Amino acid sequence: MTTWLVTGGAGYIGAHVVRALQAKGLAPVVLDDLSSGVAAFVPPGVPFVQADIRDTASVSDALRDYGCTGVIHVAGFKYAGVSVQRPLHTYAQNVTGTASVLEAMADAGVNRIVFSSSAAVYGTPDTELVTEDSPNRPESPYGESKLIGEWLINDVARSTEGFRGVSLRYFNVVGSATDEVYDVSPHNLFPLVIEALLAGRTPRINGVDYPTPDGTCVRDYVHVGDLADSHVAAALALTEGRPLRPAYNLGSGEGLSVRQIMDAMAKITGIEFTPEIAPRRPGDPARIVADGSAAAADFGWTMSYSLDEMVSSAWSARRASGPA
Repeated sequence: MTTWLVTGGAGYIGAHVVRALQAKGLAPVVLDDLSSGVAAFVPPGVPFVQADIRDTASVSDALRDYGCTGVIHVAGFKYAGVSVQRPLHTYAQNVTGTASVLEAMADAGVNRIVFSSSAAVYGTPDTELVTEDSPNRPESPYGESKLIGEWLINDVARSTEGFRGVSLRYFNVVGSATDEVYDVSPHNLFPLVIEALLAGRTPRINGVDYPTPDGTCVRDYVHVGDLADSHVAAALALTEGRPLRPAYNLGSGEGLSVRQIMDAMAKITGIEFTPEIAPRRPGDPARIVADGSAAAADFGWTMSYSLDEMVSSAWSARRASGPA
């Protein structure tokens, strides 16, 4: 059985990747320092190594001990806004951490990696639809660190015979594919709205005067189940030797507005509310949506969840976890 090490496998996205690997008959191994992950998110029976990805020896040992043939590298510091205040921490986690993973792979003779990158590498695009050929102009230490991670992987691929890697770029990950795992981020829109509703507070919209159909920002929202499946599909494509680009967008091509999200939240939860209106946040573009057609063509990226299903799955998983 093919075994993949999932760094950050106790986190919201990583734990879904673990389950997607299991669903394909592959054997996951989780490595996570639990700085933001949750040990209970790791399914029973899945090997779990509690370690920091910057501890190269521990990563190398895990790869050797479990006979891993590849790495799905999800671990990292993922908060773009906070990264502006904590640039050194962000670089340590995302740049030094990725270099450590690559060094451990070289030591253990592992030559396949799927990297969880970010559409933050584009910054504020000149066009409403972002393609893989759009310029890379990150505007936060987080976006910069993810782009450097991609560079590191590409450099190792160029210098190491037989090494293959692919980076997956995406915007907002939402929903849940199992009630066992939910988004614990204190910064993402879905959990912010859900936690507000559970606490009896009114959710907030930042800016309603954008040049969009309903005046609120339009963003790409992808379901975590679809995202996890695509990480596994990319891993299998690497294993099979199929030609791949260095990086792919996992995007909807259309996007959803903040107002649409709020309306769906009210409908699905049954909690009627009128969002509070706050001023625009500095630097928020009106619309950023990614084109996922290349990933669809090369390894079957697809979006199988509607907005209502995204919201209902997030609501169900959060409520299953207990009271606010």
